[in-house]
Amino acid sequence: MSTLYEKIGGQPTLEKVVDDFHNRIMADSSVSGFFSNTDMEKQRAHQIEFFSLILGGPKDYKGRSMDKTHTGMGLQQPHFDAITKHLANAMTASGVSADDTKAAMEAVEKLKPAILNK
Repeated sequence: MSTLYEKIGGQPTLEKVVDDFHNRIMADSSVSGFFSNTDMEKQRAHQIEFFSLILGGPKDYKGRSMDKTHTGMGLQQPHFDAITKHLANAMTASGVSADDTKAAMEAVEKLKPAILNK
């Protein structure tokens, strides 16, 4: 059985998704401010590794846990909703099927308590 990472097209697709995802985030004033002091090249590498990890691909992610990464940011449900909408749209635009996008978003949804520090 293949992993979700393999089903969506692996590393090349994830790179495309993350690039589109970042463009969508930076164009959205409701969430772009959270990234104003972020090195987006470093962020890109971290997110590709992180999404690979949660989608069953290579386990190269060495970053902080989601709760530590997001502590003190003051993220609320509307921020989480905006970010996940951008991620889902980036996946769809990158050719990921509706079923695989839904499965990926379910994996992200499980992280919500840690991301929102709740």
